[in-house]
Amino acid sequence: MASTLALLLCSILMASVLPLGYTLSLNYYEKTCPNVDTIVTNAVKNAMMRDKTVPAALLRMHFHDCFIRGCDASVLLDSKGSSKAEKDGPPNVSLHAFFVIDNAKKDVEASCPGAVSCADILALAARDAVALSGGPTWDVPKGRKDGRTSLASETRQLPAPTFNISQLQQSFSQRGLSMSDLVALSGGHTLGFSHCSSFQNRIHNFNATHDIDPTMHPSFAASLRSVCPKQNKAKNAGATMDPSSTTFDNTYYKLILQGRSLFSSDQALLTSTGTKNLVSKFATSKDDFLKEFVKSMIKMSSITGGQEIRKNCRLVN
Repeated sequence: MASTLALLLCSILMASVLPLGYTLSLNYYEKTCPNVDTIVTNAVKNAMMRDKTVPAALLRMHFHDCFIRGCDASVLLDSKGSSKAEKDGPPNVSLHAFFVIDNAKKDVEASCPGAVSCADILALAARDAVALSGGPTWDVPKGRKDGRTSLASETRQLPAPTFNISQLQQSFSQRGLSMSDLVALSGGHTLGFSHCSSFQNRIHNFNATHDIDPTMHPSFAASLRSVCPKQNKAKNAGATMDPSSTTFDNTYYKLILQGRSLFSSDQALLTSTGTKNLVSKFATSKDDFLKEFVKSMIKMSSITGGQEIRKNCRLVN
């Protein structure tokens, strides 16, 4: 009964973000905005010259957008009065680099007014963030529409850094994503920085028996405790996701195997035989990781939703 209900709920969710007749296409803007890829890439390049944290921010932003109501740019909408939008939900308050999408949208509108959705711009920007950081590039299917609803309360649906493997599996499967997608997309953690709050549970008061997560390498845990003490008052304290945090590579998987990953959700990938084997595979072969990452990104980015093409990515029409 429980499994039947879960399948039913999953079907309802997928139906809500995959409207009938809603298809994406590689040549969607061939006639209406043929230069959209170049315009967005230039905006990302210019932003990266000013701020090296932009790629990680854009990749995370796209992921957080797609996991709520599909890839509909709802994460870009500003709060209005007492109605708080997704970007002001607890998991999203550290999102940044919205200016990159604003700049790209301004340039796209100047060239192709009213043609390109903010959701497509964000999908393209996330692709460019990876490619310009030394990772792979790919053709992004286009034709997404922008959503009109953005609720901070819905951000509790995002997978948390404290999730175990069963929680991760449930979160991804509800969005039509497999365990292989989970492991491949987690590789995005090779870019960026994390605040202490996201891994504090592993280095202080882990459980009744251990103060520190015993799966964490002792010297790594000690280094994290030095920057994130128990009574941490520093708002911006934290650690880079890996030593090469501005380069898109497979270091993340090697760190998991060494007990040097930041999140419980990272370490959880070793608690299932299937996901553990993939972690080992990706740690050994960068090419295998990059190939699977591209497939999973295209799959995740194709969870569609939305109803319009916004004139301003921060506001509904």
